[in-house]
Amino acid sequence: MNKELSKKIFRIIGEYLLISIGTVLYCMAWEWFVVPNGYSSGGVTGLCILLQYATEGAIPVSVSFLVINAVLLLLAFLILGRGFGIKTIYCIALSTLLFDLMTKCPSMFCTEGGLLYLGDSVLIPLLAGVVEGFGLGLVLRFGGSTGGSDILAMIINKYWPMSPGRFYMISDTVIIAAVLLLPDRGFQDVVYGYLMMFMSAYFVDYVVVGAKASTQLFVFSEHNREIADFIMHSMDRGVTAFKARGCFSGQDKEVLVIIVRNSEVHKVTEAVKDIDERAFLSAVPASSVYGEGFEEIKVGIKRRGRTAAKEKDSQ
Repeated sequence: MNKELSKKIFRIIGEYLLISIGTVLYCMAWEWFVVPNGYSSGGVTGLCILLQYATEGAIPVSVSFLVINAVLLLLAFLILGRGFGIKTIYCIALSTLLFDLMTKCPSMFCTEGGLLYLGDSVLIPLLAGVVEGFGLGLVLRFGGSTGGSDILAMIINKYWPMSPGRFYMISDTVIIAAVLLLPDRGFQDVVYGYLMMFMSAYFVDYVVVGAKASTQLFVFSEHNREIADFIMHSMDRGVTAFKARGCFSGQDKEVLVIIVRNSEVHKVTEAVKDIDERAFLSAVPASSVYGEGFEEIKVGIKRRGRTAAKEKDSQ
């Protein structure tokens, strides 16, 4: 077995392990926080519940959930590729098993007399949102999906720069508000549903997008060549040099501009410090960085089609 194949196998195993952990957290949020308290929910699952109530059980959740996910899985295969579909099928199968197992395990948070019983507390939807957000974030970050609105979020994100968390917030706002149209549901259910939605959306973005956040660094040093060589060769990042003039000294100097992931900032600052202790460094958060080594520019389906047509005509 060659080295490249071994690395690929270990990478795939690692991805499925993290997707599995994310799926467990997702199921915990529903079975240990949401279901025991009968709160409202968002996503495709919430939509299926609304359909069941609206039709007085004529369309059960199991049927509508299966049909909707079957259609969305077909779209995922066609638009996002076979790898996404396989991971999604894995997540849906694992979720089904976990939902069944967790119903047999009383929630320590929502069962009276449980070790961490919270009662009818606002902490329940908040904790549910945190756990669900981290779980979904892990699943989505490594190319999987728990089905339903996750697939729609990834399809939209493929063509438009809309984060998964923002998509969930928009769709869940409509679905949770629709709970008021049903009997035996009160305003508290809606408020708790929104609390869970906001927390979940925030932590999904924290896991999925936060890891890709970048920082723009400005370096002022007498050893710019050494610093630039380290960044380019040791970190495989680009460096841009600008001519500048110090207003106090009146001297011409060179300023280095470096863009790196947030996780790489510490490595850059340590390297600059080792090379030149007297260097001056400024860091500015960069919310969106597009190009080689960072994110692909997403222009939308229509514009993408027009661009492809122009390229074809010019050939």
